Amino acid sequence: MARTDKEKDEIKDICRNRRASHEYDILERLECGIVLTGTEVKSLRTGQSSIEEAYARIDESEVWLIGSDIPEYALGHQMNHKPKRRRKLLLRRREIARFAGKASQKGFTLVPLKMYFKNGLAKVELGVSRKAAA
Repeated sequence: MARTDKEKDEIKDICRNRRASHEYDILERLECGIVLTGTEVKSLRTGQSSIEEAYARIDESEVWLIGSDIPEYALGHQMNHKPKRRRKLLLRRREIARFAGKASQKGFTLVPLKMYFKNGLAKVELGVSRKAAA
């Protein structure tokens, strides 16, 4: 059975960072994958995560999501994940290099804007942004 275009691009929102659009001027957006454990994916499907206090940082040519809160899975066992652990984001080398150049400038930061499932894969939308003028 062939899949329709609607099924191919099915996007299900998990959470949004509503404060980001108020506190920052978003200059550029980029979609990236996220490395998760099994219990984190199950917990995300319940829709109880938060990226309000989160930010992204580039360390040794890798991008990390820091401060995101994915609560422990209720039916998990002793191998359940830590809710506030650092999570690696998946980007191509040239995207990391371009973002690193912009984010390393004074006053710029990488802010997660939303987290969602796209075709069954967890994705994070990052924005290169600077603090909005008051």
